[in-house]
Amino acid sequence: MKKSILFFLGVFTLVFSTKAQEGFEGYLLADNNDRGKLIDAYINPAMKGLIYGMNNGWYHTAKVHKPFGFDLAIGLNASLVPEEDEMFTLSGLTSINTGSITAATVAGSEDTTPLTTVNFTENGQTYTTTFNAPGGVKESLPLNAVPAPAVQLSLGLPAKFEVNLRLVPKVGSDDVKGNLFGIGLKKEITNWFGPLGKTPLHVSLLAGYTTMTVDYDIESSGDVSVQNGLAEFKLNAYTFQAIASLNFPIINIYGGIGYGSGNSTLKMTGDYDLSYGPLTRTISDPIDSEFNAGGFRTTAGLRLSLGFLKIFGSYTLQEYNTANLGVAFSIR
Repeated sequence: MKKSILFFLGVFTLVFSTKAQEGFEGYLLADNNDRGKLIDAYINPAMKGLIYGMNNGWYHTAKVHKPFGFDLAIGLNASLVPEEDEMFTLSGLTSINTGSITAATVAGSEDTTPLTTVNFTENGQTYTTTFNAPGGVKESLPLNAVPAPAVQLSLGLPAKFEVNLRLVPKVGSDDVKGNLFGIGLKKEITNWFGPLGKTPLHVSLLAGYTTMTVDYDIESSGDVSVQNGLAEFKLNAYTFQAIASLNFPIINIYGGIGYGSGNSTLKMTGDYDLSYGPLTRTISDPIDSEFNAGGFRTTAGLRLSLGFLKIFGSYTLQEYNTANLGVAFSIR
């Protein structure tokens, strides 16, 4: 069970950590002015994809459960990174020999690894070296998309309310650990519209919040020797939506419009001894980055009801379009 949860929770991070050990450390070799810019540009699509994915999959109907009715839904969200975000270009860099770089982001191809020369002076000492910029992990991700977990318990409450809970305690291995918590509230307002209450149409308002933390140990590799190296992702996602569904005996159609946003941080702590040929330079706690994403969203979905078993899928139009597939075991 823990292994399957960890897959949903950390498949991206596991792949990213492998890529980090193969070449990501090269960006640490840049000077203090460029290091954060390079790593931010490289990792930004993953942060945005996770935020958009975490805001997805909150519902597969607008109809709320009767008091103390419930369902358990298990699924997967996949945020599609636009092609233009598979590469980045930065100019005005002070330690890159050309003053600019064009390279793959983490969502790009693993084959895009341009040779990069670093040259800068610090405290009267000149540091020079070359490295291959890290490629992306596009070919290693399911559906070439950034995955996010979707395991949720929904419980009906009085007055046409429903509470949604997402909870994964900290699980993983000695090297990689992650946890997730989310809470949502849905209020059916079909009766606000009078005669609609006698039709298959249901209307609700929904608000949801999800937070996820994933961290992993960073090991020494190449020109970087690490002591107590740790990388930690923290993500928060918020969404507010108006949703509707047509609930027929077997086929249900649902959708919604609303807004989703979020923020995330990436911190790399520890001591890093960087090799520049015969010279060595030491930096500590090299990365403390913040990322943001948000925008309006529109969702359309279809659900198949087979008694207690519900099979559903939806597609959300937003900056990073997101697909959701899952199953639910429901008792009204």
